[in-house]
This record gives sequence, C-alpha cells and structure tokens, in this order.
Amino acid sequence: MVGFLRSTGAADSADHVAAFRRGLGEAGFVEGRNVVIEFRWAENRAERLPGLVAELLDRRAAVIVVNAPATPAAKAATTTIPIVFVSGDDPVRLGLVPSLARPGGNV
Repeated sequence: MVGFLRSTGAADSADHVAAFRRGLGEAGFVEGRNVVIEFRWAENRAERLPGLVAELLDRRAAVIVVNAPATPAAKAATTTIPIVFVSGDDPVRLGLVPSLARPGGNV
C-alpha cells in the first residue's frame, strides 16, 4: 500500500493526484489492480499531520508520498518506511535531508 499525504485538501491537490496516478501507471502500477493508494488530507491544518501519518503507518504503508509541509511529520514518525517528498525549495535548507549527494535515512 502506498500512503499519499498532503498538508492541503483534496480539492487543492487534484492535479497532483492525477499526475501521481499517471506516473504510477507509466511504471506499471494501476490502482486497484496491483497497487492500493490510501489518501490523507490535512486540509491546511498542520496539527493533523502526525495523526494522519500514524494512520498510514497503522495501515502498513510500504512507502509514504508527501508534500514538503508534511515531510517533517512523516520523518518524525518513522525511520524505516521510505518517504518520498516533493519540494520546490532546498530540502537541505529546510532540514529534510542532510545533503543532496547523500540524503541518508529513509527520506
């Protein structure tokens, strides 16, 4: 199962979800056939992120895909589940990874 977590709401993320599904499809993964995606939306309420990450971990996500604002909550919740994030800013400056050359860890 793939966990998909965004700090925003579903309506604000429709283009991202479509692109995500398209990318998975190009890699041979089709939702409902050979991959399950669990979506979680914080609705621009950062205090909800830790609980939403916990839900995905309880559901045994194999990987969690997050936007930059949700990354710290995911990173704090697990050191073993891979976390894939998207950021338009410098992830080193944001403290998400120690370096681009060697990001280390699970993020």
